[in-house]
Amino acid sequence: MLLVKRNEMDMTTGPLMKKLVAYAVPVVITGILQLMFNAADVIIVGRYAGRTALAAVGSTTSLINLLVNLFMMISIGVNVAVARYYGAHEPIEVSKTVSTAMAMSVIIGLFVCVFGIVASRPMLVMMESPADVLDQAALYLRIYFMGIPAFMVYNFGAAVLRAVGDTQRPMKFLTIAGIINVILNLITVVGFKMGVAGVAIATAVSQYVSAAFIVMSLVTTESCLHLEVKEMRIYKEKLIEILRIGLPAGLQSLLFSITNVMIQASVNTFGSTIMAGSSAASNIDGFIYTSMNAVTQTAMAFTGQNMGARKYQRIGRIMGSCILLVTIVGGLMGAACSLFRNGLINIYANGDPEVIYWGAQRMLIVALPYFIFGISDTIVGVVRGMGNSTLPMIISIFGVCAFRILWLYTAFAAEPTFAMLMLGYPVSWTVTLIGQGLCYLLMKKKIIARYEAKFAL
Repeated sequence: MLLVKRNEMDMTTGPLMKKLVAYAVPVVITGILQLMFNAADVIIVGRYAGRTALAAVGSTTSLINLLVNLFMMISIGVNVAVARYYGAHEPIEVSKTVSTAMAMSVIIGLFVCVFGIVASRPMLVMMESPADVLDQAALYLRIYFMGIPAFMVYNFGAAVLRAVGDTQRPMKFLTIAGIINVILNLITVVGFKMGVAGVAIATAVSQYVSAAFIVMSLVTTESCLHLEVKEMRIYKEKLIEILRIGLPAGLQSLLFSITNVMIQASVNTFGSTIMAGSSAASNIDGFIYTSMNAVTQTAMAFTGQNMGARKYQRIGRIMGSCILLVTIVGGLMGAACSLFRNGLINIYANGDPEVIYWGAQRMLIVALPYFIFGISDTIVGVVRGMGNSTLPMIISIFGVCAFRILWLYTAFAAEPTFAMLMLGYPVSWTVTLIGQGLCYLLMKKKIIARYEAKFAL
């Protein structure tokens, strides 16, 4: 029998909406805090190191996502696997999954670190980064990737905690690390005039702080999540289970990142001013995405626990409640960002009218309809929580990746303006939402039947 410890949550019983909100709010706060700290990086470098430094840091976002997200999204498999075993009251299987997940995080982190340091400059050259940005962007990336092992440990560990309903501690750990990040930014950039290098150093140090807290929480807990570092190992069957859910999610994210790199390369052709404006708007868009993604994570964890407990009747209610939440969150935040777009962009642009103009244009096109993506992503979260990650990946590949590439070579090629380039985002989200909705309606009963068949053997 698995006992529910303090900080943990049984998602299979009790009032659903109340628990959904209680779970999601700390995840939203965590994501917003993370973005605020990242935004502080951009704001500080933009105000104290200049437009070129701002463009350098901002232009690396899509490349970082390209190299990191494939592996980071594997933590989705960790979340679903732990949630299922927790919901099924199988503490030994939870413990094996935790051990496997944390060992994976270290191995993956070291691999991405080495590859990122070696490949940073060549990949920036491939992205056609302007000459006035290239050196600073490459320097930023090399230092940034030194913190990736800690980044992976934190995210995999946080996935473990969130799978059992513990969303409070990841929030607290990130808050402490983020404050350290901001302080180090001020010291290195403002005090020592280190520019993009200072921002990167501050980010890497803060990542190791958050990772240390996560590991400490798993080592000291007396619940089934307890981690024995000296006995940490990868269990083959748990590795396969994690990869079965996480790898398609990672591949989907990788392909998203590739198309975003292509879009960023197109943005780069407009010059450093539009790059800076687009970078500032992208940072603000990130607040909307992160808030909506918290609902996706909530949907996935709740679905996973209820699948493990074989309480399939709650899954439809989870879906409906989470779609309502994500529509409210995404719709309100998108409308607010669009309404106050000039003032928000100016926080990053330091009064530069051209940067404000182009950033505001992107925000109006992308932020206002962003809730469409949130609904689609929430449906994906439910389907993944049920144990099927491959079909949502296939739909997203065609609905987002293939469609955006098609957009670049048709609509944008016919009218090569910044506005037309950005318009590809909401159109692709709408196409994908239709596909993901049909996927859920057509596959729900089949997925449940396949899962139930395991218990008939």
